[in-house]
Amino acid sequence: MKQTLTILLCFATFLAKAQQVEVWLTNADKSVLFQKQSQTLSFGNEKTDGPTIFVDDTKRFQTMDGFGFTLTGGSATLINQLKDAERADLLKELFAIDQNNIGISYLRVSIGASDLSDHVFTYNDLASGETDPNIQKFSLAEEQKDLLPVLKQILKINPAIKILGSPWTPPTWMKTNGNSKGGSLKPEFYQAYARYLVKYIQHMQKEGIRIDAITIQNEPLHPGNNPSLLMLPSEQTTFIKKNLGPAFKAAAIKTKIILYDHNADRPDYPISVLNDPEARKYIDGSAFHLYGGSIEALNEVHEAHPDKNLYFTEQWIGAPGNFAGDLKWHVKNLIIGAPRNWSKNVLEWNLAADPKQNPHTDGGCTECLGAITVGNSIIRNPAYYIVAHASKFVRPGSVRIASNSTMSLANVAFKTPAGKTVLLVLNESDKPQAFAISVKGKLLSQSLNGGSVATYIW
Repeated sequence: MKQTLTILLCFATFLAKAQQVEVWLTNADKSVLFQKQSQTLSFGNEKTDGPTIFVDDTKRFQTMDGFGFTLTGGSATLINQLKDAERADLLKELFAIDQNNIGISYLRVSIGASDLSDHVFTYNDLASGETDPNIQKFSLAEEQKDLLPVLKQILKINPAIKILGSPWTPPTWMKTNGNSKGGSLKPEFYQAYARYLVKYIQHMQKEGIRIDAITIQNEPLHPGNNPSLLMLPSEQTTFIKKNLGPAFKAAAIKTKIILYDHNADRPDYPISVLNDPEARKYIDGSAFHLYGGSIEALNEVHEAHPDKNLYFTEQWIGAPGNFAGDLKWHVKNLIIGAPRNWSKNVLEWNLAADPKQNPHTDGGCTECLGAITVGNSIIRNPAYYIVAHASKFVRPGSVRIASNSTMSLANVAFKTPAGKTVLLVLNESDKPQAFAISVKGKLLSQSLNGGSVATYIW
């Protein structure tokens, strides 16, 4: 009897160890959508004929800030219009940190309107011919309608969420063309704009909302959006070193200053600004989108200035979406590619839209598919699953660790603050691929269908 009990205990211990490897899967054909797999997995000595992904937690790289979305003004409007219970359930699903939710840990918001707000506004709009260089008429009144109420509900669910603010335009009275679209910042109003951004951070703090970082300007080389602003590298350098940096210092603002916030085809832009010794002392890092260029350009900026951080702040999915293609491209380039090239976060654009991809400004994006569609029901779109594969498991404070790229298996690995290892794997090919995961000499044999994504946690 005693011997039987000992055997049972040993078997129970074996099973407990076997269950330590958790797998969450999404198939390109949507037959499985971010579902935890039921099979029992464990590392052993079994060999496979396929390639091997070697994970080495002794080699460590950047610390992650999180994964998430842009909470546009339009997203906030749609979410805030939901019935109380429906809104509470949705926000819990998106932001709560537990087994049943996806745990978004990073949000970007617009400073004033973005092109996915229902109208253009800033926090210092004046009648024609008026100016306010001391920013005495600053007001967050427009955000009291939807954005602030939604952010406050999110912060109750996850008080530690990081928030990045990005302006699409300064107040039009500061601009060379007096228009929300295009134009440049007048040099005589550089100091006024610095005061405006200081007041933004201070007023948000009064609302109980801490802004972790701001970028200087969304897409500074794309003045054709509404709203938008052209801001050349030399202008951003001058603004940071002579106005914004000193203004933050004088007001004891701890919010990080992040430059650029545009496509990876112009790494020379952030590098040139960081080359200025006066500007760089105020700068935390650089932010990127990927509507042009290659994600590997982030590594070029890291090599030029390895003491400065990198961020990935925007990428859209065009409506109506192509699930298999969107899943593969975004996971490969953003969820895997951006961290492998030193990014501390990954943000998709945008969180929510209605079934017709509204709201947006006159001249704003008409085809931006939200991560969720808010209509008669809530529909979860490709970006929801793309981000969920990382946000749920790669918590803030996780550190990227070494893993090798092999054949068609794009991957990235992390060590979490709780001591877990997280490995994301994408099968880029169209056919099923058998492979092994190797950790400290032990192997785990796996197979993924073509275009499928899996997150492994142990």
